[in-house]
Amino acid sequence: MIKFKTNFNLTFLFSTILLIFYSCSINNEKISLHKVEGSPAYDNSSIAIKDISNVGDNFIFSFDINNYELGTQTKKNFDYNLANSDLGQHIHFIVNNGPYSAHYVDNFETKLTDDNNVILAFLSRSYHESVKNPNAYILTQIGDTNNIDLENEFIFYSRPKGTYKGSDTEKLLLDFYLVNTDLSPEGNKVKISIKQSDKTHDFLVDEWTPFYIKGLDKGEVSITLELLDNDGELIETPFNPSSRTVVLE
Repeated sequence: MIKFKTNFNLTFLFSTILLIFYSCSINNEKISLHKVEGSPAYDNSSIAIKDISNVGDNFIFSFDINNYELGTQTKKNFDYNLANSDLGQHIHFIVNNGPYSAHYVDNFETKLTDDNNVILAFLSRSYHESVKNPNAYILTQIGDTNNIDLENEFIFYSRPKGTYKGSDTEKLLLDFYLVNTDLSPEGNKVKISIKQSDKTHDFLVDEWTPFYIKGLDKGEVSITLELLDNDGELIETPFNPSSRTVVLE
């Protein structure tokens, strides 16, 4: 059972009671969240830093990747479509929780301009679902200040991202990455707020799993992720909350 403080926002409490989960989907009027089930687990896949070098603002990252093949299409056991990269499996590379860049080789060059850069890189399936085993990501910090404690609990935004067209608008992958924390009915949770046409639909999830969003209209969609403790309070950690706006055409 989820316990709430007596001064907890009544609207959030009411929506939480209504959003009892987990069958295969969480419904909120016409918009719903459904678990993505049927992806290969890649439990033994790993990524590690081989080398980081730089000349000025340009950094060259080199990774050791095991039991995971970049550039191939991910085989899956579900019959619906999610937006997919024709270039195959890749690395999601995130700087300070900004939008990720996708990399299909194990070494690449990028530019870093901030005084301090928190770098998250993780293995991604061709349809952009993250690999969530303990060895499937790296978290590091580059810069002059290095003032963020990497032992914090983190949530990083991954998907959805950008502009979706045609059949890709029917189901949008919603995926995020957790570091130094997990979700459970008796522990931390993630509040997902999906806003479209000035109406916000809130969902509360207690399991780290990928979802797809169904029932969105064409146009702009704003999505906010909040990592909460068991009392429903926002955890004070860098990059929490985080928001993105995507477009469905």
